[in-house]
Amino acid sequence: MPYKLSATLSAHTSDVRAVASPRDDLILSASRDTTAITWTRSAPNVTFVKGSVLRAGTRFVSAVTYIPPSPDAPEGYVVTGGQDTVINVFSLAANSDEPNFSLLGHTQNVCALSALADGTIISGSWDQTARVWKGFALAYELKGHEQSVWAVLAIDSDQYLTGSADNTIKLWHQHKNIKTYTGHTQAVRSLALVPDIGFVSCSNDSEIRVWTMEGDLVYTLSGHTSFVYSVSVLANGDIVSGGEDRTVRVWRDGECVQTIVHPAISVWAVSTMPNGDIVTGCSDGVVRVFSSSEERWAPAAQIKAYEEQVAATALPAQQVGDVKKSDLPGPEALSQPGKKPGDVKMIRNGDSVEAHQWDSASGSWQKIGDVVDAVGSGRKQLYEGREYDYVFDVDVQEGAPPLKLPFNANENPYVAAQKFLEKHDLPLSYLDEVVKFIEKNSSAVNISTGSSTFVDPYTGASRYQPQGSTGSAGSSDFMDPFTGASRYRAPASAPAPTAPPATSDPWTGANRYSGSSTPVATLQPATKSVDLPIRTILSFRQAKVEAMQAKFYQFDEVLRNEISTSSLAMYNKELALIDESFAYLNQAVTHPSSPPATPLTVAHIDTIIALLERWPSSQRFPVMDLSRLVVGYCSNLLADTAIREKFISALFHGADWSEPWQIPLPKPRETNVLLLFRALANGFQDDTIIGNGVWVHQILEKLGEVPYTTLTGAQRVALATVLFNLSCVALRQPLSPTIRSMHTTLVLQILQTEKSDSEAAYRALVALGNIIYAANTSSSPLDTSQVELAKTSLNRLPLTFNEGRITNMATGVRGLIL
Repeated sequence: MPYKLSATLSAHTSDVRAVASPRDDLILSASRDTTAITWTRSAPNVTFVKGSVLRAGTRFVSAVTYIPPSPDAPEGYVVTGGQDTVINVFSLAANSDEPNFSLLGHTQNVCALSALADGTIISGSWDQTARVWKGFALAYELKGHEQSVWAVLAIDSDQYLTGSADNTIKLWHQHKNIKTYTGHTQAVRSLALVPDIGFVSCSNDSEIRVWTMEGDLVYTLSGHTSFVYSVSVLANGDIVSGGEDRTVRVWRDGECVQTIVHPAISVWAVSTMPNGDIVTGCSDGVVRVFSSSEERWAPAAQIKAYEEQVAATALPAQQVGDVKKSDLPGPEALSQPGKKPGDVKMIRNGDSVEAHQWDSASGSWQKIGDVVDAVGSGRKQLYEGREYDYVFDVDVQEGAPPLKLPFNANENPYVAAQKFLEKHDLPLSYLDEVVKFIEKNSSAVNISTGSSTFVDPYTGASRYQPQGSTGSAGSSDFMDPFTGASRYRAPASAPAPTAPPATSDPWTGANRYSGSSTPVATLQPATKSVDLPIRTILSFRQAKVEAMQAKFYQFDEVLRNEISTSSLAMYNKELALIDESFAYLNQAVTHPSSPPATPLTVAHIDTIIALLERWPSSQRFPVMDLSRLVVGYCSNLLADTAIREKFISALFHGADWSEPWQIPLPKPRETNVLLLFRALANGFQDDTIIGNGVWVHQILEKLGEVPYTTLTGAQRVALATVLFNLSCVALRQPLSPTIRSMHTTLVLQILQTEKSDSEAAYRALVALGNIIYAANTSSSPLDTSQVELAKTSLNRLPLTFNEGRITNMATGVRGLIL
C-alpha cells in the first residue's frame, strides 16, 4: 500500500528542524520557535496529542533524540540541542521545563544528536567537533573535521559516525578517527544505520549513498533535485529521505518507489516508527505522519484537503529544471502515464505553468504546484559550511586568486559588501563598487504558499526574497550592519536633491552625497543657498531588537560555558531585567506611536551598567548597542542627573576609553567606540534638558581626549553627529560659557583636522553654523581666537572637499560671523 497522510500535528510556530519517533506512541519534534514538543497517543489508531512543551532556553532548537527508559527515568529522556550551545536532557516522567541535565562544552550551535539505550549521547556542532557523553558527562571530544559537523550516529558505545560540511564522513573508535569516507561533493547532512549492510548518508549534493562499514559504496540514490537534509531507515530496510525540494522519497532496492510532496519549502527532518510509519518536520512548522497502513490513514476529506494544499503551493523552477513556457505541452499531455514513481511533468495551462507528479499507486498524475521563477541560477552553494544563494568570485588583484563573496538574495548588499571588505582587510572605498557588482550579478523574485517565506536560521540560506526587500543602490532602505536597523529618515520637509541621485549610508541610512568615495550620510542635499540654523536632530534609534537580543544571549552563554568566565555571565535577576529591557525596546522600536505601558526603571539601568563594567571587550558590543537604544528611548529615566552621569561613565568604560589609542584599534574596541558615539548622539534630543550641565561637561571633556586621527570614518561621522545634535539643543537653551567653549573647540578640531571624510566635516560645519547663530542671537559672541580658527577652517574646507554642499555651507556660515 502507498503512504498516505495519517496525522497533522500543529503547535510549533516556526520551522520544525528535527523529529524523532522511537516508539509507535511517541513523537518528538524540535523547532526554531525555541521549543521541543512531545506528542503521544493512547492507542495505535488514535490521533497524537501534544504532551510536554520543553523550553530550556530562548534560542532555536535544532536537534532532538531519545534515550529509552531506565530506573532513573521510567519513561525515558528527551535530549535537545540548539543555538544556545547547551545539550539539555529532560525526563519524560518529570513533565517539567527544567532539564535534569545540561551538558556544556560546545561553543556553537548544536545541530545533530544521536543516542543509545545505555545513555551514550553523541552531538555534532558548528564548532567543527563532535562530542561523546556518557553518564551525562563528557567522555570524548572528536576533532578532525574542517567544517561544521552536521550529522552524527552512535553505532555502539565505542563506535560513532560523523558527517561534516567538509564533505567527509568519519568513523571513530572512542576518540580515534579510524576511517574517513569520501565521495559526497557537498556537506553531509544526515546518517542512518542500514541493517546487514552498513549505513546511509545524504548530502547537499542531492545524493543519497549507501556504504559498508569498510568504506565500499554499495549504491547511490539519485532523484532529489536539491539538498537532501535527512535520512532514516524503515524496519524492512527501505530508506526514507527528505530535503529542500519539499519531498519525502521512499527507496527500495535502489529505486524510488514513492514521492510524497509537502506544502512547504523544505522538509527538514524525517524519522521512521517501528510500525513503519514516517514522520516529517517542515519549514511550515508542521509535523506530519504518513502511513502505509490503511487503518491509520487520515479521513478521506483530510487527505483530499492536504492534496489540494500541495497543488496550490508555488513550486520554484529550480526544482523542476529550466522552464520555457512556449515549449510546454497542454493538459492533454497528462493522458500519457509516467515512466516511474515521482516523475514530474510540466504543462501549460492558460498563462500558468503547472507541475504534475506521477503517482504509480493510483496510476494518475497529481498536481504538485504552480511553477514560478526562483532565486539564483540553481541550487544554493556552500561556503565555509553555510549555504548561500550566491558565492561570487571577486578579483581584487592581478595575479592573485579571487576572493569568495557569499550573498543571500534577501540580504542587504551593503551589509554583505562591508562584511566582505572587513574580512579581507580591503579599504571601504571599494564599497560602492562591490555593491554594484552584487546587484548586477544577483536577482530574485517572490515565491510563496500564501504565507510568509522562510529562511534557514542555521545555515544562513535565505531562500526567497520577500516583498519589500532590500533594494539596489539608490533606494533609501539600508540597514545598520551591527544591528540590522533600518535607516535614519530625513524630515519630510527636507528639500529634494539637486545633485545626482544619492544612495544611502549603510550605517544610518541617511541620504549621502553621491560623489563621495566612501559611504557616508548627509544632513541635507547640496543646494545653492543655505538656510541656517539647521534644527533637525539626527538619531541612531533604529534597530532589529530580536537579532540584538539573540547576540546578547549567545555571548552570555559563551561566558557561562567557560570555567574561566562563568562568573561573568548574567545572574537570574539580571537575566529577567535584561529580558524586560528588550521587551520594552522592541515595543518602542516597532510601535513608536504606541509606547510600552511599563517603563524601565533604575534597576534596569543598573543591570546594564554592571554588564558594561563586567563583560570582556570582545563580547561587550551587544550591551553597548542595548545602551544606545536605552539612551534613545528612555530619556525620562535618564533625566535624573545622578543616573545619567553614572550611565555615561559606564559607556566610556565600555569603550575602553582609558586604554592607549593606537592605529588601528582592536576590532572589538573599534565597534564599542562607534556604539558609544551613537549612544551619546541619542543623548541629545528635542526634549533634552541640559540642566546644570555637569553631564554635558563630562561628555565633552572625555571626547576631547581622543586623538581624532585614530578614528575610522564611521566613528568620525558619529562623533560629528554628537556635536551637531548638541548644537541643535543649544539653539533652544543656552550653554554655559565653559561648555560652549569646549563644544566649539571640538567642532573646530574636526574642521581643522579632517581631510578625507567629507561627511564628518560637513556635520561639524553645520554644527559650527548653529553655534555661531546661537551666539549671535544671545548677544554672546565667540572668543576672538575661536573666530579666527573658524575663518581659517571656512577658507580651507572648500579647497579640501570639492563638493557643492560644503562650499555652500561654508559660505553660509561665513556670513554669520559678525
